[in-house]
Amino acid sequence: FNRASGTQMHEGPHLMVEFNGSPASVKGDAEGFGALAAEFGGTGFDWATTPETRAALWKMRHNAYRSCLALRPGATAVVTDVCVPMSHLPAAVAAAAEDIRAEGLLGPIVGHVGDGNFHAQILVMPGDEAELAAAKRVAVRMAERALAVGGTITGEHGVGIGKRPLMPAQHGAAIEVMAAIKQALDPEGVLNPGKLVPEVG
Repeated sequence: FNRASGTQMHEGPHLMVEFNGSPASVKGDAEGFGALAAEFGGTGFDWATTPETRAALWKMRHNAYRSCLALRPGATAVVTDVCVPMSHLPAAVAAAAEDIRAEGLLGPIVGHVGDGNFHAQILVMPGDEAELAAAKRVAVRMAERALAVGGTITGEHGVGIGKRPLMPAQHGAAIEVMAAIKQALDPEGVLNPGKLVPEVG
């Protein structure tokens, strides 16, 4: 339930899982994941072994963004992701889902979880600054939790601008080296100004 709008929301995260490896290891991973998902009340688990069924699942993956937007007509999305070691993935996904719920938001979760990467698509209404701020708080907490367990703040989303304030936490002292290299190669600051690394000089 979205407290801000009074809209009834769907509960629970929605995951799309990808496993990589040999046919035998992927089969084992998929069966193990399916059993684990069922143990915790997960439903609708499908997996593919042929090019045709893989193509159908990939089509669903590519349509996930629009499908998620349809859950809340008129909404736009704050899309974020993190990567964590596999041993920390269940806790990270559960914590993100709880954060989204606690903020009164709707945010389906999709994951390339075979490599520890999962994405939250947090749905907010255009112009609702409170919802936007809440979504950004969720994204920051996801990133901070990922770093705390040896993960990374992103695999795809927000690199450069959206997660720029988190880059020092991600890279430590190396961010200063990156900034110095950027300054040496781009002294006029014309190549992607204001992105990724802090300004120097």
